[in-house]
Amino acid sequence: MLIYPTPSIPAAYASASEAFGCLVARLGTPESLGAEHAGVERMIASLGTEVLRRVFEAWVNERAAAEPRRDVVVGDDDVARTHHRSASRSIESRFGTVYFWRDRVSSAGVSSRAPVDAVLNLPADRFSFGVRERVVEEAIRGSFESAVKAVGETTGASVAKRQAEEIVRAAAVDFTAFYAEDAVPVASDAQTLLVLTADGKGIVMRADGLRDATRQAAEKGSHKLERRLSKGEKKNRKRMAEVAAVYDLPRVPRSEDDVVGELDRTATTTRPRARNKRVWASIEKPLHTVIAEMFDEAHRRDPEHQRRWVALVDGNKSQIREIRSAARREGVEVTLVLDVIHVIEYLWSAAWDVFAEGDPAAEKWVRKYLTEILRGRAPIVAAAIRRAATVRKLEKRAGIDKAAAYLLKYKAMLRYDLYLRDGLPIATGVIEGACRHLVKDRMDITGARWGLKGAEAILQLRSLATSGDLAAYWEFHQGREFWRNHASGYAASEDAWVWRAAA
Repeated sequence: MLIYPTPSIPAAYASASEAFGCLVARLGTPESLGAEHAGVERMIASLGTEVLRRVFEAWVNERAAAEPRRDVVVGDDDVARTHHRSASRSIESRFGTVYFWRDRVSSAGVSSRAPVDAVLNLPADRFSFGVRERVVEEAIRGSFESAVKAVGETTGASVAKRQAEEIVRAAAVDFTAFYAEDAVPVASDAQTLLVLTADGKGIVMRADGLRDATRQAAEKGSHKLERRLSKGEKKNRKRMAEVAAVYDLPRVPRSEDDVVGELDRTATTTRPRARNKRVWASIEKPLHTVIAEMFDEAHRRDPEHQRRWVALVDGNKSQIREIRSAARREGVEVTLVLDVIHVIEYLWSAAWDVFAEGDPAAEKWVRKYLTEILRGRAPIVAAAIRRAATVRKLEKRAGIDKAAAYLLKYKAMLRYDLYLRDGLPIATGVIEGACRHLVKDRMDITGARWGLKGAEAILQLRSLATSGDLAAYWEFHQGREFWRNHASGYAASEDAWVWRAAA
């Protein structure tokens, strides 16, 4: 058995050693030795956090004391600061509140500087980056109330709900800059498809977060009850979040039988999986801005336009118009593909004009016409279902007429025979899933009403997490915080130690 020597404990850590000794002593008491594991586990977590708090506090004080004293510190105002005093500061860390002393340098009539704050890249307020990260992790997962509770139960930090909301808003400020500087590498395979897709999802907002037209309509409405909306009174409460996704997809040619088999869950082939997927959403930005960002992301991946660009759409006229406009502006050819799932829904609506609700024959009818549409015969199907309605002398045929009009209107985007032959995707599952996961699962919590800034921050941070970029973003964000909170407050002549702190 290996025996490791017991290291000597520096004097600075005596308090932490004392707390650890108290923990070990508690474990040896008759009460602990006779207890079940759950109670002892909770006790270790509580007392152990205090041990870690003291360790961290000792380290911060030791680190601050070791920093060389600078007789003169020049600020960004070019004023030399020469008056030194020892000043205390606290940090709310993952282990609890820690206190330390550091040198603060000032001169008459100007604000002081604390070089140690820069060296340690301390945040502008008292919450450490570790606490901020935990708050964000919990806040993008559930309500702010549950986030505050989870942070309190799993760390030694104390954060109020309002503070959690402020932390989240501050944490998202570098979202746009992060993606502007951290471009996705260009795929080496020019045959890989570049897929773009967008959609919208409504979020219930506070009145001050609604767009002008929606807010004015809401103000004109009257409610039967003072504190609760009655049936039919739920309009004019939402603002549309625009969701976008860009990803790479291998070309895998398929047939109409493959697609029908997937829908019937009898397929023997596996669809290719999206790669390098980035999804994001914005409640602040209008549709045309999000579409422009979507094309910017695609351009970063394929700046020479050597790959085939495919835009999956659901028939939204504004969305299609903005995509075509962006394609012209970007100078790239984009193949627009109408989502086949929307087409199937129109076929089912038409089927209930022909068959009684629940009739198994409707399923065969839908499959028959879907197969023809997948063969590139959408106009023929439109004519066939209208003719069938006329021959049957159906009085109820709104679903059929609507489906036929839809097929004819978008026939240029329904060349599924060509799309399948070329290995293109024909369903918007990625963006539909993004709308559900990115927006609905968090923003649609019962009773939630959002302010504009808070909703935007949550969407941006959830976007980072969904795209697998949150860890990299935190590194980037902390670097940007250093320049905002510290480096910008010093003159260029202080570059030697400021740059060392940045490194």
